[in-house]
Amino acid sequence: MITQKMKYALKALLALADEVDGGIQHPLTIEEIARRSGTPKRFLEHILLEVRNAGVIGSIRGRSGGYVLIKKPQEISISELLRTIDGPIAPLPCLSRRAYQRCEDCADESTCRIRRIFAEVFWSYLVMIESLTLQDMLRSGMEAAEVPGRAQDA
Repeated sequence: MITQKMKYALKALLALADEVDGGIQHPLTIEEIARRSGTPKRFLEHILLEVRNAGVIGSIRGRSGGYVLIKKPQEISISELLRTIDGPIAPLPCLSRRAYQRCEDCADESTCRIRRIFAEVFWSYLVMIESLTLQDMLRSGMEAAEVPGRAQDA
């Protein structure tokens, strides 16, 4: 499961992406992002700082300032965002590419049946999640809005 923090990050990025009009990004204040995304402002400040430090959004100072996307939605990887916000996404530490750790109770990874079955499931998940971008989520939202009677939160 993704954490609530990750859901807030995604909602904030979607709110910012919705402000791109003809290639022009309109900055949103943290208050406006919180309102549009339904995210508590006190959580959002910390989350936006992490996302900014990851190079996904930027902040503009001043009266007409706020936050903007500095990457195009099709360049914002959902898997990278997951790792930034929630940490490693592998179900076992011995399957992680970036945070690999040998399992303390495992004598031999090559014969570990637990590792083998979770590796199969994880690699399938990884292929899918690494292909997703913020653009896919924007497109998905538009499709749901266009289909009458379609549940948006399945």
